[in-house]
Order: sequence, then structure tokens, then C-alpha cells
Amino acid sequence: MAESVATMLLDAAREDAKAVRALSGLPDISDAILGFHAQQSVEKALKAVLSSNGVAFRRTHDIAELLDLITDYGLPSPPFAEFLDELNPFAVEARYGLIDPGAIDRLQALEWISQVLDWAAAASRPE
Repeated sequence: MAESVATMLLDAAREDAKAVRALSGLPDISDAILGFHAQQSVEKALKAVLSSNGVAFRRTHDIAELLDLITDYGLPSPPFAEFLDELNPFAVEARYGLIDPGAIDRLQALEWISQVLDWAAAASRPE
């Protein structure tokens, strides 16, 4: 049986979370790189929930837009929803050196990711 899009997205979110965990203790890894994987993990987790609930979304890296869709469709909000869009600058602008997003609190990012992944696993329905 083919794996669902939601399952693939959640698995990919977990892979980015592994990268954040592995890189977070390495001070010579830039916050931009760590922040990129943190943003990607959260983004993919949100998309997994949307996908598993039949909500169409456009190709975007905008966490705020994805959170708005979750609210618009009456789905439960993830933990730290009011802060997660702070990861947005790490998605594209910082990845390509267009901006300096500043420092990221690595422990906080790990906590956000952990709780968002737990939420996504519970909020995703089998397709």
C-alpha cells in the first residue's frame, strides 16, 4: 500500500527534527542552518495535519499561513502556535544569505519541535 502524503510529510518532519537535535550541540553550526531545519520540521508537521484532514494548501514555507488554515478549518492549534512563525525567516531568506535572522534559542526550538510533532501525530487522521 502506498504511503499517504500526510505520513510522508510527518516522516520528513521527524527527519528535520533529528537534524536539529544532532546539530544543536555543535557550536560551529550556524543558527541559520539549525533554524532552517527547525522551520522545516514545523512546516512539514503542519502540512501533515492539513493533508490528513483533507485541507488543500499552496506550496509555501509560510508557517503563519499554514497556521491560519488550521484555524480556518477548525483544527486544533499546535503548541506554541503564537510563536512558531518566528521560524519563518529561516526558511528561505536566511538559507540563501538574504538576511541575518539572528540567533535561535536552540533548546526552545527543540521543545517547540518535540511538542509540535507530538501534536501532529495526534491530530493527523489516517487517509
